[in-house]
This record gives sequence, C-alpha cells and structure tokens, in this order.
Amino acid sequence: MAAPRPTPADDPPAALRIGVIGAGRLGTVIAWALAEAGLPPRAVASRREGAATRLAAGVSGCQVLSAQAVVDGCDLVFITVPDDAIATVADALRWRTGMSAVHCSGATEVAALGGAARDGAAVGGFHPLQSFGPPIDHAQRPDAGRAAWGGCTVTIEAQAPLDAVLVGLAARLGSPVNHLPPGARGRYHAAAGYASQFVHVLLREASAIWQTWGATEDEAMRALLPLVAGTIASVQRAGVAGGMPGPVSRGDVGSVRRHVDALGEMPAPVLDLYRALCRRSVTLALERGAIDAVAAARLLDSLDV
Repeated sequence: MAAPRPTPADDPPAALRIGVIGAGRLGTVIAWALAEAGLPPRAVASRREGAATRLAAGVSGCQVLSAQAVVDGCDLVFITVPDDAIATVADALRWRTGMSAVHCSGATEVAALGGAARDGAAVGGFHPLQSFGPPIDHAQRPDAGRAAWGGCTVTIEAQAPLDAVLVGLAARLGSPVNHLPPGARGRYHAAAGYASQFVHVLLREASAIWQTWGATEDEAMRALLPLVAGTIASVQRAGVAGGMPGPVSRGDVGSVRRHVDALGEMPAPVLDLYRALCRRSVTLALERGAIDAVAAARLLDSLDV
C-alpha cells in the first residue's frame, strides 16, 4: 500500500498538487503564474469548457476535469469563481481532512468556505491586489502569467499551518504579503477601490471635461495617462502627501477659484466632486507642510465662491 501523502502543511510548495476551480481572468492568471514559478496546477474545472481548455493550454500537464474531480485529486484548491458563487461551490463539493480550500476574493469572508471546513478541509483567502485585464496569449508570451501578476501584493487570511503554505506560494510568485484578520475584508476591498475602479471614475470625469471643447476620450487619455504615470512616480519617491502636485499643494487660491468658476458652468455633480476632492487635498497639503492654516482656510473658502 502506498504511503499517505503528506498534508499541504507538511509539503514544500513545489510538492503540492494544486487545482483551480474557475477559469476566468483571475483563475487563468493565477494558474499561469504558478506554473511559470514551478508550481503547475494539476487540474482545472469551469462551467465554461472553452475557458478551462484555454487555461490548461498554458500549463504543462494540467487536465480539464469536473470540480469534484479537481477536489478529489488535489491537496490545495483555489476557488476563483465570482464572489456570489463561492459558498455555493464550496457547499456543493465533498472535501476531506488534510486538504485546503482557498478562495481568491478580496471582499468575501473566508467563512463562505464553511462547506469545505465542515468536511475537514483547511480554509483561507489568497487575494492578489491587482487589476487583471484579458490574459495575454500564453502561446505568444510564455511568461504571460507573471507579466500579468506583476509582483502584486497578496493578501492572506488563514490559520496555521495553511498560512505558512500560502506565504510560501506568495514568495514563489515574488509577491509581498499582507495578512488580514477575520472580519476586515469589506474594509480592505473598499480601500483597494480607491486605487483601481475609482481611478477609472476620475479619468472619465476628466475626459468629460475635455469633451466640452470637442476632444475625444481617446485624445484625453493620450494626454492624461502620462500625467497619471508621473503622479504615481511622485508618490513612489515622496509618499502620498509629499508627492502631491497641483494648486492646492501650492496654496494657489486664484487657480482653485478659476476651476470653480469654470466647472460651475457644467452639471452640478461635476463641481460637487471637484469640491469634495479639493477639500481632502487641503488636508494632505497641510500634512505635507506646503500650506499653513491661513492658506488652508482661504482655499476652503474659495471652493464655495
């Protein structure tokens, strides 16, 4: 009789039999990045056979199986289905003691994996703090997974010894680790929105202003995206407050008043958002020491002219 396989907690990461359930953008990038780091998933399952086949094509030896077959044949299973389906998937499958079920959602609590935990599996969260667009064609770029992964921070929530296994996987992927306590995922994921989808909102707002003189959104983005890149570089060099540019950081009341006058000719929500962002900018400028309390008061007064 063959000796029983060690549990994931006893395994070095390279010895784990890894599976993936869900073959969307997130599942595909995780699978490809793991494979490129020497940890190829053994199997993938998805409701969309074409997506599963595409994922498996980028991982040597990866099989397209049913979700239950993935669970039966693997030690560590990443669940990368949409958030609302995580609990349904975990409840529908038969898990076992000695294996691990890990979801990759930022907002959903690990308790959603209750079905796996009741069957004896260790459970946890492994969320890459990254925005994933459509995966690059792996056939054309063998490092497509790592390129999309981009060394992003991974937020881990798990109890020992699973925690150590997930930290080891993050290390193999070249990712810093953020540990999250139970109950904090809503705040964590909301915070991530400020650096991801809210940037899209701000760029759309800026584009709408450009369109008032006949420019297109594409023209606005060609002009504004290098500005965004320069802003990020400034934050990297000097920090959030220290790297902030713009008239508020200089105490330039005249420019802020001209902004208010100009945006007042547009629909009210445009000026409302500008005022809200400027008020928060005043706080940052004070923190930086770029303005004093008198200048801050003048700036705030100018927003209500």
